[in-house]
Amino acid sequence: MLTKMLKETGALLEGHFLLSSGKHSDGYVQCAKLLMYPDKAEKAVKLIIEKLKDIDFDIVVGPAMGGIIVSYELARQMRKPGIFVEREDKVMKFRRGFTIEKKQKVLIAEDVVTTGKSSYEAIKAVEEQGGEVIGIACIVDRSKEDLKYPIYSGVQLNINTYEKEECPLCKANVPIIKPGSRKITLK
Repeated sequence: MLTKMLKETGALLEGHFLLSSGKHSDGYVQCAKLLMYPDKAEKAVKLIIEKLKDIDFDIVVGPAMGGIIVSYELARQMRKPGIFVEREDKVMKFRRGFTIEKKQKVLIAEDVVTTGKSSYEAIKAVEEQGGEVIGIACIVDRSKEDLKYPIYSGVQLNINTYEKEECPLCKANVPIIKPGSRKITLK
């Protein structure tokens, strides 16, 4: 169902992409295209919540940009507070008066998890304030490695990811696109 919604909204893209991690990929999930429809966002997050039924947590934290809407919608449906971290001087930080209490159980919320880089940056900010991360919730899990935290996803997709030096799309001179929000240069 979720894969169908991603396709219908134009959120599931094919091509040659530079990911926020610096890796290359032949596919990209632009969840903003799905999340622009509140009814679809609600349905996508409900799929995640089904997997969170027995998980105890106090607050949801989303890394900006991709995690803001997901953390809000997840918090709304679960009747929990939802906040976000954002970059300041290239470091994810709590701003706008947001804080985490010591020992507070935190669920990280993302749109898409590939390498976990944004999640780990959010986790660092949470742990610096004494919070305890219990897992990562996301609409799409496209990770292929153990991220050390349980992942609660709406859907798991198998999309190829490459190191730049090993990228067959680079070798075939396919133009690269950088669709994410993190500022990195095209190479």
